Amino acid sequence: MPTDNPPQKLIIASRESALAMWQARHIQHRLQQLYPGTTVEILGMTTSGDQILDTPLAMIGGKGLFIKELEQALADGRADLAVHSMKDVPMHLPEGFAMAAISEREDARDAFISNDFPRLEDLPPGSIVGTSSLRRQSQLQARFPLLKIESLRGNLQTRLRKLDEGQYAAIILAAAGLNRLGLASRIAQLISPTDSIPAVGQGALGIEINASRTDLLPVLAPLNHPATASCVEAERGMSRALAGSCNVPLGAYAERHGDEIYMTGFVASIDGQQMLHEEVRGSASQPEALGQALADKLIARGADRILALLADAGGPGPD
Repeated sequence: MPTDNPPQKLIIASRESALAMWQARHIQHRLQQLYPGTTVEILGMTTSGDQILDTPLAMIGGKGLFIKELEQALADGRADLAVHSMKDVPMHLPEGFAMAAISEREDARDAFISNDFPRLEDLPPGSIVGTSSLRRQSQLQARFPLLKIESLRGNLQTRLRKLDEGQYAAIILAAAGLNRLGLASRIAQLISPTDSIPAVGQGALGIEINASRTDLLPVLAPLNHPATASCVEAERGMSRALAGSCNVPLGAYAERHGDEIYMTGFVASIDGQQMLHEEVRGSASQPEALGQALADKLIARGADRILALLADAGGPGPD
């Protein structure tokens, strides 16, 4: 239920990419519907992750680069909340910040985009596939070892332009972003979560606040989608237990069925030659414990050894 005492004004911090601004405007619209008397503005910002485009994320500090400046705006009081793709949120929030709500998930699947081939399975050996994600790379290499995977950075429109210029035979993107920007027609094939386990939190939006702003919790509570939140918490629980970062090819996907969560996850070597999958099911009331249970099953099969090898190699992302 909306609070009876909303603030007169709210400021949303957001990255300035088209997709990030769509997400911020989506939350802005929902807040304006909930609180017609509240002015809701967006503070657009360029983050370090948006500025450094010629280096894999893992080499320059990981996903936290996409939210560091937004968190600074929350800390300074220039913004009241920040909107993030949950797949971009590090597994451990910095001290002093809190996730106030997680909104209903969009399509969590990966999307295959190509101007010449209708399906991933149709790519000839040696075809160049673009992705910025070690998670996608490892799963692609495991299924199609003869494909050539090359790094693909930039915002969604930049990635599509590089495909259209012929730099890649195909690229892999999150379906959610394409759907949100009205670009679903570019999708040649939606890849089943069985074949490409999504990134932790993929398709869900998170609303972050300064932890001291407890006054905002009842204001933002109506934006929270409990079923999505429990699934994302389970996925993040697995990733945290496995020290998930941009250096680790892993993924997890949870689905809510009544009072239970069904979740699958994987850990792999970058080349996909070592690939461990596991599944768990359990109570939706304890998502973090369920994520830990999935991590424990993967560790029992040797995930810790794969992770140790990656750490020793200083390997370059899940996304």
